[in-house]
Amino acid sequence: MKNALKGALLSGLVFPGLGQIVLKRYLRGFALMLVVMAGLYVMIVTAVQQAYAILESIETEGGSPDSDTITQAAAQAATGSDSLVITAVSLLLVVCWIVGIIDAYRIGRQKDLKG
Repeated sequence: MKNALKGALLSGLVFPGLGQIVLKRYLRGFALMLVVMAGLYVMIVTAVQQAYAILESIETEGGSPDSDTITQAAAQAATGSDSLVITAVSLLLVVCWIVGIIDAYRIGRQKDLKG
C-alpha cells in the first residue's frame, strides 16, 4: 500500500495523528493526538457533569427514574454554556480529523514521490 493512502486511512479511520506517526512525523502526530484526546476529555467531563445534574434533579424531586422524568431533568440541566463548549469541542475534533487526514496524505505523497 502506498504511503499516502496508508497515512490517510490511519489518520481518518483509526485516530487522528496515527498516520503522521507511521510516516515518522512524530511531533505532528503526537500534537494532533494530544489535541483530540484533550477534546474528548472535555466532552466526557461535560457529559458526566450533566448526568450528575440530572440525577440530582431526579433525587430532589423524589421521582422515579422513568424516561419522562429523565427527559425533563435533562432539559432543565442543560445550560447554554455546556452546549457551547460541546459545540466548540466537536468542531475542533472535526477540524483535527480533517487536518490529520489531509496532512498524512500530503506527507505520504511526498514520500511516495521521493521513492
